[in-house]
Amino acid sequence: MAITLDQIYRYPVKGLTPEPLAEIRLTPGDGLPQDRRFALGLGTNRFDPAAPAWMPKDNFLMLRKNEELARLRARFDAASGVLAISADGKEQVRADLGSAAGRAAVEDFFAAYMGEAAQGRPRLLEAPGHMFSDNARKVVSIIGLASLGALAAKVGRALDPRRFRANFYLAGSAAFEEFDWIGRDFAIGGVKLRGFKAIRRCAATNVDPESGVRDLNLPLALSENFGHVNMGIYAEVIEGGAVSRGATLLPPDDLQQE
Repeated sequence: MAITLDQIYRYPVKGLTPEPLAEIRLTPGDGLPQDRRFALGLGTNRFDPAAPAWMPKDNFLMLRKNEELARLRARFDAASGVLAISADGKEQVRADLGSAAGRAAVEDFFAAYMGEAAQGRPRLLEAPGHMFSDNARKVVSIIGLASLGALAAKVGRALDPRRFRANFYLAGSAAFEEFDWIGRDFAIGGVKLRGFKAIRRCAATNVDPESGVRDLNLPLALSENFGHVNMGIYAEVIEGGAVSRGATLLPPDDLQQE
């Protein structure tokens, strides 16, 4: 059975709503365009946009600690630079992130929405070329849907793939087959990638992406049933190109035979 790219997602604002895509173009050494372009820094955050450096996720509003974020629906229009945020079906703020006033409006909203959890006034952060990933390297995150299915069978219920906030979800691979690609090259559509490392999962996956309720302990379920807390892998883009939903994946052994 062929392995295919079933779903593509990017996350313009770290911790907020994923954006489904039909296709994307990748470049070597980079992640998905617009992925984790923005982040909501805690009031104590000292990120310097003029000298951007990677920071651990504890410096930002994030699902591991702030499940309230999952109750919001965010839409970012990259062409206009406008971010719209809704709660309970009602738009709360619409702002041009290219303007100081627009950024202030977003910060005002999250200051009120998060309260003390923001540790002061949140900062909407961006720096050209910077990616607010959980990993210091610019990567693409990949999960096989069979791996999710194996975990779902152990916890006794279906799992929304969005809990794991990956970029690419694959159909047709064996459960946890993607771990075999770490340190090896593989291709999806017109893109060549190299597996970097397994993704260690935290309490962010315990939050239902629809309700915002923390209703499971998936790291514990992984540990108890599979002896690790990993789900999916990070991969680096080695050769860029276009990739679209439905594209066929060539695993390392097949790629070497070409």
